[in-house]
Amino acid sequence: MIGVLDIGGTSIKYGVLASSDSSCQFLFHGEKDSDAKVIQGPGIVKKAADIIRELMQRYAIQGIAVSTAGMVDAGTGTVLYANENIPQYTGTRLKEIMVREFGLPCWVENDVNAAALGEYYYGSGRGCSSMLMLTVGTGIGGAVVLQGDIYRGYSNSAGEVGYMWLDGQHFQDMASTTALVRRTEERLNETGLNGRIIFERAQQGDIRYQEEIAVLSDYLAKGISSCVCLLNPQLVVLGGGIMVQRKYLEPLIKDRMRKYMNPEMFRHTELAFARLGNKAGMAGAYACYQKKEGYL
Repeated sequence: MIGVLDIGGTSIKYGVLASSDSSCQFLFHGEKDSDAKVIQGPGIVKKAADIIRELMQRYAIQGIAVSTAGMVDAGTGTVLYANENIPQYTGTRLKEIMVREFGLPCWVENDVNAAALGEYYYGSGRGCSSMLMLTVGTGIGGAVVLQGDIYRGYSNSAGEVGYMWLDGQHFQDMASTTALVRRTEERLNETGLNGRIIFERAQQGDIRYQEEIAVLSDYLAKGISSCVCLLNPQLVVLGGGIMVQRKYLEPLIKDRMRKYMNPEMFRHTELAFARLGNKAGMAGAYACYQKKEGYL
């Protein structure tokens, strides 16, 4: 059995999967607040280790798979960089710590890459040869999967599409959920909005909210189209909390992709929405472990 962790600035998700489970069925899963800004990097590591220790009391854990926020060297399992969401986390040798603590094989992957691997092997990407995944939330994360492996680039920053320049700003400053909320609040002189409220009011017929969602869809389509020109993926998968609004967003985004993309590229690019929800990171960490250990 494999113990899996998905470490974020807000919460730590955790679970257990069978060692050779090709369908990624969780035997158990749970979630705890990470309190990352309070306990910081060293506290996060201790909390993660405590979770594994608890799992080992109930299950015959044979390995550890970790998805974590931050830029990660997947070979050494080191957090190369983490922002202010988890202070004092940069430089954490997570794999080394877990192996030393438990004497079990451990593999560590960046959270966006892990979510992409989860969707590729167990979700919307099953059966495709190449996939781009975008996670739309506070910012925009990206990951590229080619023939079952993450394409990392020269310095491990491939897929960082949120920083792509678009209409004079970074892509994520135009097309994230944060950007949608900011523009809508500024237009309506309101505070306290979020994605759920904006979509509810749009679906109730308020044209102002509908127009702001249309702006978001337009920026998303522009960014997707630029990525497709470079990568030519078989599949583009959209994830993040806002993408539960698939029925609303899909026709808007596809219509604008058709506008911005070469017709031949558009014809050969499939758009899909993530299926695994908040288990994607854990599923991808598990896929990473299976690949590294030679099971997948």
